[in-house]
Amino acid sequence: MTKIFCDIADINLIRIFDKKNIVKGFTTNPSLMRKAGAKNYSDYSKKLLKITKKPVSCEVFADDIENMINQGKQISTWGKNVYVKVPITNSKGKFMGKVIKTLNQKKIKMNITAVYTSRQTKQILKNIDKKTKVIISIFAGRMGDAGKDPIPEFKESIKVSKNYKNVEILWASTREAYNYIQAKKVGCHIITIPPAIINKIEKFGKSFNQLTIDTVKGFLIDTKKSKFKL
Repeated sequence: MTKIFCDIADINLIRIFDKKNIVKGFTTNPSLMRKAGAKNYSDYSKKLLKITKKPVSCEVFADDIENMINQGKQISTWGKNVYVKVPITNSKGKFMGKVIKTLNQKKIKMNITAVYTSRQTKQILKNIDKKTKVIISIFAGRMGDAGKDPIPEFKESIKVSKNYKNVEILWASTREAYNYIQAKKVGCHIITIPPAIINKIEKFGKSFNQLTIDTVKGFLIDTKKSKFKL
């Protein structure tokens, strides 16, 4: 069973998608927060966490070890359902193992983000225990955008983490509805998906014939709206 998380920070949309049984949690990041119009990061995040009882990932935005740790500790106090989102490296490419290890030792639930390789997954596993919950977010869509196949990295990451019952592998940067099928086939525990694509997944099941008819109807409607003539 691959759980669907909604990748969004808009308060109104979280209220709507929290009511959907298909949605089991939420992921956010500073970019989504900015897009949603957040002015005060902590106040806005606390509002999100009060709307839902489902897991919500809130990301640190410091770029050094000390401040990442301090922000992680603060974020962890915002709600019982919060996961502290920590990037695998800082902007200079330095592995944030000390941050991961320190927060893990304090029993803080984490979502390790911006992961691209099984080697990085192995690095994470070396810095955590086998009890405190950890999500490892592997960015499939961005790998595909760069012409790289994400599937082997998922397979190996799932394999090496199988003895860690507290670890879940998450398919991140979803690009299309079919990614949900791919995530299920490879054995991902979670996939995080934008609202528009979740709406498409809820409509799964159309036949190829119906898809053909719907497509042709769409072309016909646009042609009439444009008043095209030959």
